[in-house]
Amino acid sequence: MAQMPSSPHGLQGVKTVEEVQAMIQKSFRLPMVKFLRQRLAKAGCPVSDNFFKASECKGAHGTGGFVPGSGVLVCSNYMRIQDEVDQVVIHELINAFDDCRAVNIDWSDCAQQACSEIRAGHLSGDCHFKRELLRGHMKLRGHEPECIKRRVLKSLSSNPNCAGSAAEDSMEAVWDICYNDTKPFDRAP
Repeated sequence: MAQMPSSPHGLQGVKTVEEVQAMIQKSFRLPMVKFLRQRLAKAGCPVSDNFFKASECKGAHGTGGFVPGSGVLVCSNYMRIQDEVDQVVIHELINAFDDCRAVNIDWSDCAQQACSEIRAGHLSGDCHFKRELLRGHMKLRGHEPECIKRRVLKSLSSNPNCAGSAAEDSMEAVWDICYNDTKPFDRAP
């Protein structure tokens, strides 16, 4: 019996770079991805298909990321199913929208990064109840804000300027305004 590929982090059944690149192309058909790409273009920051790249990520990249001036990176060694790719693409498009509308966020600034991560977590569906259950987080009430905060702190931990309490302090300082900012949507999807 052939063994399924695994990532250096022990995930079984991860996809190859080529498979994830095809999955990224498939995510372009999602209404939310189409909407975000249209809004980016309307804001003066159009993104072409080659704005999105699958790659095997080394180190603490997580599942993907937005790189200002380069585009969206989706880490193939963390991807197992289409929904995971879709979530990364949507989340990172929201980060790209924030970068565009702020005319380039200072991603080294904890508060600015925290704000974009709060918005992306809230608006992308990253913390939908079903996704949280699949991650092993079984809270019925208040799961979404808790999930967003957990994921924001994880993202900020990769920023050397957000060491110690700076990450949590920055996140708490901008939480209300950023959580309630639903642009480019009229309301949270």
